[in-house]
Amino acid sequence: MVQTDSTTQPSQPSAPLCPVCRADRVRFFQHIGEQWYWRCERCQATFLEPGQRLDKAAEKAHYDYHQNAVDDDGYREFLNRLAEPLLARVAQNARSGQHGLDYGCGPGPALAAMLQEAGHSMSLWDPIYAPDRQVLHSSYDFITCTEVLEHCYDPAHAFAQMIDLLKPGGWLGLMTTFQTDDARFAQWHYRRDPTHVVFYRSFTLRYLAEQHGCDIEFPAANVALLQLRPAT
Repeated sequence: MVQTDSTTQPSQPSAPLCPVCRADRVRFFQHIGEQWYWRCERCQATFLEPGQRLDKAAEKAHYDYHQNAVDDDGYREFLNRLAEPLLARVAQNARSGQHGLDYGCGPGPALAAMLQEAGHSMSLWDPIYAPDRQVLHSSYDFITCTEVLEHCYDPAHAFAQMIDLLKPGGWLGLMTTFQTDDARFAQWHYRRDPTHVVFYRSFTLRYLAEQHGCDIEFPAANVALLQLRPAT
């Protein structure tokens, strides 16, 4: 394992439960500067020591600084890596004008606007920017969650909540940059964002899909589409 600043390392904290799958099969992964990272041996998620996460005020300040405009063409092009394959699969269903939820929409819900322009109604949920919990009492034909899961302090809850909100046969579209190269983890730009606290492999999402009764495919880099299997 790669470790840095070995001469000034504090004592290693006790291993926490995995925030993604709740397993206690967690081992030390890397110590980088003052930050400790863990690896779950069951789902292969990598995550920051929970006690080193930002507080809510600092986390929100970081989000406020990096706002994405709804009409930003570059941002829309980025989001289209998920929107295009998701819309193709949603269109295969008999009904048009389906109802979707943008989970963790942030201050600039560009993806929701793109899906509305495609003819679908959209609801928004975000614990900071769209905190109306009424939307969490409906059910949806599809749910999007783009560049959100890496920020979640309790991704196991978030993932289960999204699955519970899906109608049978519904689609869940996820986008997060997958963690692949352990040797480059310390220098990885995605890790260095202070609000990114959990990192996923494709294996991690395959594991979660199977645990929650979903089929999964990867139509583009760092994009996963899950379809909830109908109850048998």
